[in-house]
Amino acid sequence: MDDSEREQALLTALTTEHYALETARSGTIAEATGRATIFLSVLSAALIGLGFVATNEKLVRPYLGAVLPTLVVIGVLTFLRLVETTVENSLDLWRIQRIRAYYHHRFAGQHDFFADAVADEGTMRSAWNLVGIGRGRWEFMLTTAALVGAVNALLVGLGVALLVGLAGAGHGLAVPVGVVTAVAVFAAQFAYILRTSAARQD
Repeated sequence: MDDSEREQALLTALTTEHYALETARSGTIAEATGRATIFLSVLSAALIGLGFVATNEKLVRPYLGAVLPTLVVIGVLTFLRLVETTVENSLDLWRIQRIRAYYHHRFAGQHDFFADAVADEGTMRSAWNLVGIGRGRWEFMLTTAALVGAVNALLVGLGVALLVGLAGAGHGLAVPVGVVTAVAVFAAQFAYILRTSAARQD
């Protein structure tokens, strides 16, 4: 195989890879949307169920005792997978940007086609600029994983507040304890997002 044939084969392979990566990104986005929708649908159904039993004091506590742990488990599992899809999406975007940089170096010549791919070349910042997102840790607050993490934190905070109340403490103590717990749980989940994303993108 001469140089011309080798270059043509490489270009074909890169074009195929480019298409495969775009498809993979679409898959991660669809999966994230689907998982978040399932979780929020279960949460919505649980709240509707709570409305039916709210007038019966004998049923409210057993209902919450069964539903809250279930929601938290589903929420945590959903959160963990959403973090993975966020990382997968980022890595696919970075690989696409590397291919676009090759297109620019090899074929653009004096034209500015794919020029954005060679700004901060090889970095995740370059990849995120491709889709108009300013790269930074606070951008992760806008992810689906952070959204589900916030709901998880509220559920855990509510559960803790209810337990404190059942232990005999008044609302003056139960509510602050629940709020502090919710904030701490969300902070822990957000730290996990940042740590996982940094570890897999270095």
